[in-house]
Amino acid sequence: MPAPQIASVRALAWRGGEFLREQRQLAGECAIAVTYGRATHAVMLATPADLEDFAVGFSLSEQVVTHPGEIERIETVPLDEGVELRIDLVASRAERYVRRRRMMAGPAGCGLCGAESLESVMRPLGRLATELVLPPAEILTALAALDRAQSLNAETHGVHGAGFWLPGDGLVAAREDVGRHNALDKLIGALARAEIAPAFGVVVMTSRVSLELVQKTVRAGAPIIAAMSAPSTLAVRLAEQAGLTLIAIARRDGFEVFSHPERLEGALAPQPAMPLAPR
Repeated sequence: MPAPQIASVRALAWRGGEFLREQRQLAGECAIAVTYGRATHAVMLATPADLEDFAVGFSLSEQVVTHPGEIERIETVPLDEGVELRIDLVASRAERYVRRRRMMAGPAGCGLCGAESLESVMRPLGRLATELVLPPAEILTALAALDRAQSLNAETHGVHGAGFWLPGDGLVAAREDVGRHNALDKLIGALARAEIAPAFGVVVMTSRVSLELVQKTVRAGAPIIAAMSAPSTLAVRLAEQAGLTLIAIARRDGFEVFSHPERLEGALAPQPAMPLAPR
């Protein structure tokens, strides 16, 4: 059977100058085969929890469907090797998907699943438009709320978290996974199933910000992503092009804004000149 969500394993710890035998709680990880009409689209390594959210979010962010109503059925099938996530699409969408598969140049892989070419990976995204403006301190409050919501990480210290902060309501959803892409897909699926519009809030994450996370956030329609680690150069470039506010390297006392700071109060006010460094 596939790995559980959390498991206890034996460990030998070196502390205080001596070896100690301990039990360590670790996050579960197993192979998840995502299939449409029983045809495998991708095999992901993921934490076996919230898999229906993952099925919906993955389908949306990979543009297999445009809304959850195009998914007819989701079945989670445990196997000796892992889990098969069987997704059936409504007839019209299934026909489009079959045509898309015939055009694929090669096998799918983690992160950029089902990409036909380099051009398809770098295809421009739609530009986000929103009037959302937040005080900077609210970003730190949102990230702190995500940290408190990570029950699995509190036990294992080994999973990424993705949450959605809605001004006035707080952290309305949070999902965890060993993979940062999977955590975000689960979050997107949870929001879609709960009919929560991403356009009015902030995606918060514990990981670094890669190209794929920017793509998924923009496709979901969220105008701001805030993360605890650094972005890649390609992520910043795409966020700028797509109108996404990218906040990263967040700590308890602040953060850095890499694109579209206009959604943060005071960010466009005249800034004091930096003092000259001694030569």
